[in-house]
Amino acid sequence: MKNSKTNSKTVEVLDTTLRDGSQQEGLSLTVSDKLKVAEQLDKLGVTFIEGGWPGANPKDEEFFERAKTELKLKNSVLVAFGSTRRPNTKIRDDKVTADLLGSKTEVVCLVAKSWDMHVTDALQTTLDEAVLMVKDSVEYFVSQGRKVLLDAEHFFDGYKANRDFAIRILDTAAKAGSDTLVLCDTNGGTLPLELEKIVEEVSSNFDKIGIHCHNDSGCAVANTVSAVIAGARHVQGCVNGYGERTGNADLASVIPNLSLKLGFTTIPKEKLPLLTPVAHHISELMNVTPAPQQPYVGSAAFAHKAGLHTSAIVKRSDAYEHISPAKVGNGTRFLVSEVSGRATFKAKADEFGIEITSEALAKVASELKKRENAGYHYEAADGSFELLMRSIAGEDLDFFKVESFRVVADWKSSGGKVKEGQLTTEATVKVHVLGKRIIATAEGNGPVNALDAALRQAIEPSFKNLKALFLTDFRVRVIDSSSGTKAITRVLIDTSDGTKTWSTIGVSQNIIEASWQALMDAVIYGLLHNHLKTHLKT
Repeated sequence: MKNSKTNSKTVEVLDTTLRDGSQQEGLSLTVSDKLKVAEQLDKLGVTFIEGGWPGANPKDEEFFERAKTELKLKNSVLVAFGSTRRPNTKIRDDKVTADLLGSKTEVVCLVAKSWDMHVTDALQTTLDEAVLMVKDSVEYFVSQGRKVLLDAEHFFDGYKANRDFAIRILDTAAKAGSDTLVLCDTNGGTLPLELEKIVEEVSSNFDKIGIHCHNDSGCAVANTVSAVIAGARHVQGCVNGYGERTGNADLASVIPNLSLKLGFTTIPKEKLPLLTPVAHHISELMNVTPAPQQPYVGSAAFAHKAGLHTSAIVKRSDAYEHISPAKVGNGTRFLVSEVSGRATFKAKADEFGIEITSEALAKVASELKKRENAGYHYEAADGSFELLMRSIAGEDLDFFKVESFRVVADWKSSGGKVKEGQLTTEATVKVHVLGKRIIATAEGNGPVNALDAALRQAIEPSFKNLKALFLTDFRVRVIDSSSGTKAITRVLIDTSDGTKTWSTIGVSQNIIEASWQALMDAVIYGLLHNHLKTHLKT
């Protein structure tokens, strides 16, 4: 029958992060993590959340059991994934079927072989039996009151190898009551033009077609969009593109491409600004650093470095931005470097809320170029750059003054092998706070930790809530490796107060001095922005 859905502008979105996405190398979610990811996806408003394969492992069993009472979905529907019945097995005797029913989800997604080679070689059964497996399984779940999504695995390879069999699988599932027939590019090797042509051919004969693309050829997002243009009204993927091998279609790109570029309804319109914060929150739960260059939601997606670009952006935001970043919850960033123009510095001053003269801006540009030539890299250290700009603008940032610091590291042999021993580190700082000279000494598990502890010991009594600041990352890079151990070292420190994170930088031939510079900037930035300059004692 002709596809009546192709005229609809609504596209269902199924996120499979908790099933397909978690198969990515290096990922391991606890059950609690999975529940939190599901909550974020529900907050975003995706249509379906594929929670895993009930019975496949203890973790998924526990997830579906806990989801019954702990997961309170407001916008999304939880889906259990599994296969059709096993070959030559009665449906009521099939364990996979029983486990799927036991999950108590109102929607199930069944995977079925649609490439004849996989039926004969992998399942080692006949094509007729494979068709019966689909028929029996779909009919049974429909009879049990479940909505069925049918994932036609390896569909595009199967369609090209044996079109009649691939279509027969779809036709059987449709007649048995499947709600959606999902065409899977399981190997990820189909290119957009070919995929769009096949989807168009298939969708003209079935009521509701879906698409599930892997990214092995780098085309998962393009293929998903092409499939919708060709008639698909159900898309599957993962926020941030997680998944086995090179991943699944990134829904953080698919959703805005369809909604903002092509006018389809995917998630609710009012939820689109949640795309960036949800994508970043999920990356934290997955313990994966967000990709800066990720389209739409990456930190660099709307970051501008070239002076020509910045000058144009200040006049018209659409000059170098394909959409308004706010539509997806992101924002424009102006990166500062030796190639930046005055427009960039003025934009940064406005961003920071700094009143600055033209003469001071010129001084900022000159100082920046000098420092970047010495090894500083301010586009990665907005915290330090803001302090530099405020200082040149004439602001008083002297919350305290450092007279000196000293670090001592002692290594004592254990008396055993040459390399065995114990290392202790101690730091002493001398500072002036509120007219008082304070000397503080502290130990640490390294020079930076010891310096941080000593500085805090010295100034914490004078500043409210300094304990709220904590280091989240510490990175070291040798700038000129040809100089060996005499090379200039760049240190970047990320600090947070629990809600905001900022980056600061230090550069020196001495790694301790570079670390101290970055540490000082981190503390001063925190004092400046977190109302910590309120004195507890006078």
